[in-house]
This record gives sequence, C-alpha cells and structure tokens, in this order.
Amino acid sequence: MIECPHCGVRPEGEFTYGGQAHVPYPEDPQALTDEEWAQYLFYRDNPKGTFRERWVHSAGCRKWFNAIRDTRTYDITSTYLGAAPAEANSTQGAQ
Repeated sequence: MIECPHCGVRPEGEFTYGGQAHVPYPEDPQALTDEEWAQYLFYRDNPKGTFRERWVHSAGCRKWFNAIRDTRTYDITSTYLGAAPAEANSTQGAQ
C-alpha cells in the first residue's frame, strides 16, 4: 500500500514510479554539451538506503508526488507533495 497525499492509502498497483526526485532542470539546456545533456537525462543516484523518488497515482487522481523509500527493503516511509522542499515528509505512508 502507498499513501497518495491527495487520495489516501491505495494499492501499490495504482502507482507508477517516476525516477529520482528533486533533479533540477538545467537553466539553459541549449547551452549544454551532449555529454552534459546525457548526464542530466540518464545519470541518477543509486544509493543503498533512503532515497527520494517521484511517483504518480496513475490509476487514481493522476497527480505526482514524492516518496521517501528505502532501496534495501522497498519500504516507503513517507510521501509528500512534489512542490515541497526535499526536507519535507509531511504525509506518512506504508508499503
């Protein structure tokens, strides 16, 4: 089960993973070299432990939010609105 900050606790099958959270879009993408653009598009952190991720409630409200998930156990410890700063973790969730 995952807690959507908009809809509440729902089955995991209703959600789609969207990658690492809080990855800033380049200020001037046109000025990036091919290598820099590839770095932005394809290279993400891959920690062992707590990780901030983007998720979408694809079979529900279709809204994006962020989750804090432990990559070792797959447990989602909290979810929060995507507009919140990286330090936020306002809504408790469970996996």
